[in-house]
Amino acid sequence: MADIVANLNLGFSIALSPYTLMLAVLGCFIGTIVGALPGLGPSNGVAIMIPLTFSLGLDAVEALVLLTAIYYGAMYGGRISSILLNIPGDEPAMMTCLDGYPMAKAGRAGDALVISGVASFVGATLATIGLMLLAPLLANIAYQFGPAEYFALYLLAFCTLGGIASNNQAKAAFASCLGIGIAMIGLDPNSGMPRLTGGSLHLYDGIDFLVAIVGLFAVSEVFFFIEKHGKAGAVGIVLDKVRVPWAAIWSTRWTMARSSVVGFVAGVLPGAGASLGSFLTYVMEKSIAGKDGGFGTGVPKGVAAPEVGNNAAAGGALVPMLTLGVPGSGTTAVLLAVLVTLNITPGPTLFTDRPDVVWGLIASLLIANFVLLAMNVPMVKIFVRVLDVPPAILMPAVTMISFVGIYSLTGSYFDLILVTAFGVLGYVLRKLDIPTVPVILGILLGGKMEKQLRDAMVLSDGDWTYLFSSGISAGLLVAAFLGFIAPMFLRRYLRKPQSITD
Repeated sequence: MADIVANLNLGFSIALSPYTLMLAVLGCFIGTIVGALPGLGPSNGVAIMIPLTFSLGLDAVEALVLLTAIYYGAMYGGRISSILLNIPGDEPAMMTCLDGYPMAKAGRAGDALVISGVASFVGATLATIGLMLLAPLLANIAYQFGPAEYFALYLLAFCTLGGIASNNQAKAAFASCLGIGIAMIGLDPNSGMPRLTGGSLHLYDGIDFLVAIVGLFAVSEVFFFIEKHGKAGAVGIVLDKVRVPWAAIWSTRWTMARSSVVGFVAGVLPGAGASLGSFLTYVMEKSIAGKDGGFGTGVPKGVAAPEVGNNAAAGGALVPMLTLGVPGSGTTAVLLAVLVTLNITPGPTLFTDRPDVVWGLIASLLIANFVLLAMNVPMVKIFVRVLDVPPAILMPAVTMISFVGIYSLTGSYFDLILVTAFGVLGYVLRKLDIPTVPVILGILLGGKMEKQLRDAMVLSDGDWTYLFSSGISAGLLVAAFLGFIAPMFLRRYLRKPQSITD
């Protein structure tokens, strides 16, 4: 306990510096706006801001604070369009529509927004405390990992990350293989021979995953905007007076407590993420309330449960990213890419080699949650106005930030071509309902997975049974297999949220 207090003192000494504090507040504001806009979501918001982050010359702590504040802010903001438009700002906010929009139609839009804001605060704060307590313990366990264990862990991430988010496991597997194939482009790390370069010297260094991320997430949105002919947004529910419904908030206290635990556990599991967290918490609370609970008709518990769940899962997803170097969600995969670009190696040694990064981030997240609560209750009317911004203004701004940021980082026109190409690829994949997150994961972890497999084969003199030699690696490989096939049986329940209200 004394170590945690000492580390928190270090973290707050960094987080409370004026510049870092300003970045946290700025990230919260930008993230809430990004989350409120339907379709963007936290992954796109973080990806769009990466080039600007590097252009500003931020160090590792400052960059991570800004981007994770955007991440948390987007998780808060996703509820706004869910409640007012019945359109989830991102997939985790989908469950909030079930009771949030009926509350809004009943003239309680302000109550729904305040309850969801408080629920987001509770879930995110408890998850950050869980991150603070659990991450160091998991980091100590990670010291027992060797090449076989890490290979099994990476395989687990590939088998689970795209599973539930996709309608088809074959498509998720194809996306993972595509990402790994892209990661193989460049010079072989052992022989130095070029692989899959097509003779282009530009590809000898491989493909920068930041280029792929910006293209697949941000630029692909531009193509969808063009397809929709730039239809303007409009708020479906008029928001009048906003007050704090103390009685309704108090009635959800046990719902928030239970949902925080379930959401955090869902976030820690690689590949489960906020979508599953919000689904499980909603279903759990609906079953506890029974038929008389009124879920689906506009009850406060139906708004609080998924919001606590998805925000707790967002914090939980940072645990495997920081301790094992394996992202727990699509957005943490983007954050992992940022760490690698900044020459920060996530894993158990991160807590001893760079405690300023870990504890500065944790302290900043604790502060950011209070900032977000202050923003999302009294300032909610301001964020609602964001829904009136025409896409014809928004999307060109996204395009400009993406291209200018990438060029400022690399100074290469070829990378701008690649960004456009990945934008087209992202558009095609999403039209075919192929998840893009496994592609990013493959590009990010494919090289590391190859290295661990090669090291394991060298240590065992080519004996592939070495991959099952320890209880940890065998358990992870079994979990990977189960994680791949389980969504085939569970997806028909997870992909039909409307049946929950039947």
